[in-house]
Amino acid sequence: MKNEILKLLSPSIKCLIKDINIDFSKLTEIRLRINEPIIFVFNDGEYFLCEKRNFTVNRKLAYRVNAEDIRFALDMISNYSLYAYEDELRQGFITICGGHRVGLMGQAVMDNKSIKSVKHISFINIRIAHQIKGCANEVLPYIYNDERVLHTLIISPPGGGKTTLLRDMVRCISDGNGICKGMNVGVVDERSEIAACYMGVPQNDVGIRTDILDACPKAEGMLMMLRSMNPKVIAVDEIGGREDIDVISYVINSGCSILATVHGYSIDDIRTKPVLRKLVDEKAFERYIVLDGRHRGQKVSKSDERYIIGRVSNIFDERGNELFLKSYLHAN
Repeated sequence: MKNEILKLLSPSIKCLIKDINIDFSKLTEIRLRINEPIIFVFNDGEYFLCEKRNFTVNRKLAYRVNAEDIRFALDMISNYSLYAYEDELRQGFITICGGHRVGLMGQAVMDNKSIKSVKHISFINIRIAHQIKGCANEVLPYIYNDERVLHTLIISPPGGGKTTLLRDMVRCISDGNGICKGMNVGVVDERSEIAACYMGVPQNDVGIRTDILDACPKAEGMLMMLRSMNPKVIAVDEIGGREDIDVISYVINSGCSILATVHGYSIDDIRTKPVLRKLVDEKAFERYIVLDGRHRGQKVSKSDERYIIGRVSNIFDERGNELFLKSYLHAN
């Protein structure tokens, strides 16, 4: 991981951090904004890189990103050919080796009403990929009925750990676990965040029986997966469009189980969204796993150096019955 990240940073920045003992297991983001301080975001907060070759919280002492730092990072991210990544730029990010996702912002290039590309890129967010194996262990008993995976929706605010939990659920279902033997899982990874494929190869461990359709719109991808790969379970991240909802109903009626995530804070919150309300009212999902973002970045305890990155606040069945007590699951 260390080398994958360091190669993106210009010689000037690498010179400043070469003597700093950075714990990359706790690093979540590096943000480069033109003419502004470079910011390293860790589980316990954010720090500026200091000209004196250490970290500081005093922005007046911070190293400021220049055009050469941005240009160097873009060359490394794109292998000196941004044009080859035009499709990714349209989505606003590029996934690099290791599964790390790099957000890129600048001036949008429009084609009628659609974004064709992005130019004059001046803002870069390097999001460090962390796979936390075992974080799904406590929820697995709630998503099985005999040897069938129940249709499950993970509800979480942004940054609440929903993709991390979904990824580990996929791995456990695919490999098999103490509850059920392994089964075929199809992942439609529209944003390349679940498996984090790089040149077609998943950078995250999503299990030995998992097939991945990368960078494909969810609705179209679910139908392709269903027709082609005979999955027992299909997993998708961040549903919300009407097409997504219609295809999810089709997948469920086909006899395939669905695992999905959505931004939200509760089942009632989901009901306020017209396209999702139909699935809730029709009891399409048999389990709702609700995460919250509170306590993110705090230590598990004074004696435990791990940091909380999410919490399962409850699990409900399709009728809204409460099944689960609060538990911190995603600790780094």
